[in-house]
Amino acid sequence: MISLRVNGRTVQVDAEPDTPLLWVIRENLKLTGTKYGCGVAACGACTVHVGGNAVRSCSLPLSAVGNQPVTTIEAIGADRVGKAVQVAWIKHDVPQCGYCQSGQVMTAVDFLKKKKHPTEAEVIESMGGNLCRCGTYERIKAAVLDASRSLA
Repeated sequence: MISLRVNGRTVQVDAEPDTPLLWVIRENLKLTGTKYGCGVAACGACTVHVGGNAVRSCSLPLSAVGNQPVTTIEAIGADRVGKAVQVAWIKHDVPQCGYCQSGQVMTAVDFLKKKKHPTEAEVIESMGGNLCRCGTYERIKAAVLDASRSLA
């Protein structure tokens, strides 16, 4: 059994240390908001926060988490920045199919915690590693910029 702190609560999981964090989140903890996209950390659908930083959970072994807290999309709205991003996402009607959106939101929250007043170019660069098959990039950019303004 491995002890983890996920979304503010300590949980015990029965998993091997080399199990990707994504599978622990989805299968052991039944938190299915975090999605499996590519399995090689290239698309961003599996993005969660570990120790306050956005990481790709599909390629992060459970052993690398250690004592760091894990936050998934299910709890991001409890955070001031997370809530602002969620509100902006709804306002700008960002999701189309929605599959990539949890990873997009998690990446945006991490970015806005580190960059309070981003430029349009900085938003494009920061969100560039998250793929959206529906092509909602303009709405994503608008929502991130709007969330930034609302937090100012």
